[in-house]
Amino acid sequence: MGNRNKRTALTAAITLSLGLALSGCGGFTGGNTSLESVHQPVVERTNYTLDVTSGPGGLSLPEQRRLAGWFEAMDLRYGDKISLDDPLGSAATLAAVESVAGRYGMLVSGEAPVTPGAVNAGTVRVVVTRTTASVPGCPDWSRKTDVSLNNATSTNYGCATNSNFASMVADPEHLLKGAAGSGQTVVMSSTKAIDSYREAKPTGEGGLKAESTKDGK
Repeated sequence: MGNRNKRTALTAAITLSLGLALSGCGGFTGGNTSLESVHQPVVERTNYTLDVTSGPGGLSLPEQRRLAGWFEAMDLRYGDKISLDDPLGSAATLAAVESVAGRYGMLVSGEAPVTPGAVNAGTVRVVVTRTTASVPGCPDWSRKTDVSLNNATSTNYGCATNSNFASMVADPEHLLKGAAGSGQTVVMSSTKAIDSYREAKPTGEGGLKAESTKDGK
């Protein structure tokens, strides 16, 4: 009776060990089976505000200097949008803000976005909207095996390509909506240098310059 129990226990142990070994070799059965990565760029928009004092003549020189200092601290870059929330709609104030923004190569866009808090009387709110793009959850090495029984892609599939794409795009807004055309195609601008080269007169067209060996000339 004791030997039979021992054999039964040994058989159960062997069966359990084989089952665990086979389950470890089973591979991954879930995941994304398409070629479309689950890791896609996410565009985020943040509004930064500065309230400056305005008057009938627009912005005073001290306020213009304060605004310029804020622009410099913000490190304005391509893709940033500057707008003005002015309850009075003063043309002089708009011109003053445009003048300061122009020093940084920026333009003042149209209607300002909604921001927290009311604009107090005698002040205007300058809004800088900055858009960023990133791919959350990357890198993703959560899957510990490369074996996939249903031919699924890696959990990290698409992270490198989409992360580089998100970091290289000059204006992340273009990931949501492409830039509007100006009517001039790239071909029209890129052929200007070629046309100039083709239309230039050959350097030898006027003949060779006469040279003399006399007097070192």
